[in-house]
Amino acid sequence: MLDKLKKRRTQYALGKNLPISETQVDALIREAIRLSPSSFNSQSSRAVILFGNESDKFWNIAREALRAIVPAADFAGTSKKIDSFAAGAGTVLFYEDEEPVKALQANFPLYAHNFPIWSEHSTGMAQLAVWTALADAGIGASLQHYHPLVDAETAKTWNIPASWQLKAQMPFGSNETGFAEKTFIDDELRFRTHR
Repeated sequence: MLDKLKKRRTQYALGKNLPISETQVDALIREAIRLSPSSFNSQSSRAVILFGNESDKFWNIAREALRAIVPAADFAGTSKKIDSFAAGAGTVLFYEDEEPVKALQANFPLYAHNFPIWSEHSTGMAQLAVWTALADAGIGASLQHYHPLVDAETAKTWNIPASWQLKAQMPFGSNETGFAEKTFIDDELRFRTHR
């Protein structure tokens, strides 16, 4: 498993040439999310998987939402960044469904305040699982956060249920460049072991 995690890196230079079929990518994403843990097995993670023109449509929504808030003098750089995400083969929109979370809050009131936090943990694990599975298949990706700016238009465009809350967006595609060496801070700053 650790060898697979080592492959998971942020890739901004994406292309449209996937090493496996869209059908296989779709199945891979679904299985990675299906196998991801969730509190009380709530299975609250949801995903909208966009390929080709549908992915481009999402990034155009993001571009227009940003155009409304980014100063005109700075917008060219913002638009170029959006272009880099749209250059990929697809995008995963990660959601958490509030319905199972609220049901758990009602059924287990002692832990009610924790379930939204644990839902955030669930989406993070689902995102990591998908990213790692894509990387293992030779597919590049990055994790982006353009919500809540894009929420309303995205929900309208793909008929997203009101209980689904957008958490992250993951553009993916072929790796069009290599990766720089990853650096790590000293272990003494991160870990403590007691025996």
